[in-house]
Amino acid sequence: MQIAENTIVQIHYTLKNAAGDVIDTSAGQEPLAYLHGGGNIVEGLETALVGKAVGDKLDVTVEPERGYGERREDLVQDVERSNFVGVEEIEVGMQFLAQTPWGEQPVTVIAVADDSVQLDGNHPLAGETLNFSVEVVDVRQASEEELQHGHAHGEGGHHH
Repeated sequence: MQIAENTIVQIHYTLKNAAGDVIDTSAGQEPLAYLHGGGNIVEGLETALVGKAVGDKLDVTVEPERGYGERREDLVQDVERSNFVGVEEIEVGMQFLAQTPWGEQPVTVIAVADDSVQLDGNHPLAGETLNFSVEVVDVRQASEEELQHGHAHGEGGHHH
């Protein structure tokens, strides 16, 4: 079976940045399972996997606009430290969920001053060219429940 819309795909992958540093990998773990066409992985990788089958191996370069997007400076802002009620120690690298008009948004602390905290709402890989090495491990038709939920269930997928 080939990878197409509404299939459950299992892949082993290694993700490297432009410098060749490993950012993430499934090596030594269960393969990643996802619903193809469900927006569960970055667009550039999902597109490259269309038509592939079990045993196929490929290297895929994903530019930022088809990955996690370009960095947006408007997503970096200073917030008064008094907004962090109940948080005594705030350090660079900490992550929080911020309430925004479009819902909760993960943000990362990038600077701390006496009275303010600078937050970055960009995905940590925004602006990065992503280099994937992928092996297709399994492809099957998605169940009705998986289609309704929008993700893979079972091995390598979501467990309810």
